[in-house]
Amino acid sequence: MSYARRLIESEIAEKLSASGALLLKGPKACGKTETARQFAKSSIHLDTDAQVPVMMTIDPGLLLAGNTPRLLDEWQEQPQLWNFVRREVDIRKLKGQFILTGSANPEESIGMHSGAGRFTVVEMQTMSWQELGHASGAVSLAKLLEGAKVDFRKEVLDLDTTLDRMVKGGWPGLRNESVKQAALLNRAYIDLLAEVDMSRVSQVRRDPQKVRSLLRSLARNLATQVDNVTLERDIQKKEDAVLSRPTVIDYLDALARLMVFEEQPAFNTHIRSANALRKSPKRHFCDVSLAIAALKLSKKQLLSDLKYCGFLFESLVYHDLKCYARANDAEVYHYRDSTALEVDAIVQQSGGAWAAFEIKLGMGMVDAAAANLLRFREVIDPAKTAAPASLNIITGGNMSYTRPDGINVISLASLGV
Repeated sequence: MSYARRLIESEIAEKLSASGALLLKGPKACGKTETARQFAKSSIHLDTDAQVPVMMTIDPGLLLAGNTPRLLDEWQEQPQLWNFVRREVDIRKLKGQFILTGSANPEESIGMHSGAGRFTVVEMQTMSWQELGHASGAVSLAKLLEGAKVDFRKEVLDLDTTLDRMVKGGWPGLRNESVKQAALLNRAYIDLLAEVDMSRVSQVRRDPQKVRSLLRSLARNLATQVDNVTLERDIQKKEDAVLSRPTVIDYLDALARLMVFEEQPAFNTHIRSANALRKSPKRHFCDVSLAIAALKLSKKQLLSDLKYCGFLFESLVYHDLKCYARANDAEVYHYRDSTALEVDAIVQQSGGAWAAFEIKLGMGMVDAAAANLLRFREVIDPAKTAAPASLNIITGGNMSYTRPDGINVISLASLGV
């Protein structure tokens, strides 16, 4: 299988030129090693090379010898190597010396000195629709953040295709697999996560059945502001299992360290009224396919529950928006206040420009989404917060255009960097 270019490459190149070492992190199988190889001149795989433990005992510096940039793959297998890399960067005083890739964050208790001034960090995701070739990129997030309108465009997209793509996911290694084969492999990913990775990440034995129960609960509550108490109750009710709150917290921490689970933070802005902003994050898997795999849902089952498919689609769009946002020096938030007014995604650049997005699987919900966005714009305090550059609705439909009220309707198959 040929290598597929990744949007993150420009960020990697920029940060390699600015620092002595670069940490490229992301969930297992998202493509870190192959992307790092596009930049590396030599490499060593710390999780598979039998000589690595011996070298660490004799002279860890041996692992750092080689043409640069040198790739240290799965560096968290030898977390003490961090300090040796930091020291070597100080000695060499050169840029772009090392690339460290990792699919798990080491425990905080491990004595790693700060990499400030030596390391830069790049967070990698599974592939977006634009990277997979599913989206034309004709509607640019960069332009939306400048207030651009959307020319009418029709894509080739329907519900059946969208569901297939969600089941398959954005895993680089599954690009040439059938949907059926990819679904089986994604279920195997969940099995390995429960049976091996959750215990291995911190050398603490975790009950695989309880891990599976938590993963299913997270999947049922995807793209919502579910808290730990709700997860605990949901597991007891739906799984007929008991996970104490400390266990839920511990397991969520391990999933976060494996970068399988992530949180979409709340948007902190100024509003006209005294309504309180809700600060809880929304919760997502690193790839929507894992939610489907955790629940072992078939496409037939998904078609019978289009409401749940709407949450899956929202999580998919959040994933892709986050990917495109990174390329535009932006972050992705969500909005909710005490009146229950919600906006699914807010993309804000570091410089302050921002745009609001409602996410709807079907075109039949566009009018309601537009009314919600207009209401949201009215509650923003213009004296303290700049108006959004654009208001947008991302859909699973096949048309992109600008409505008479100025709101952009965007097919996910049109969206890109």
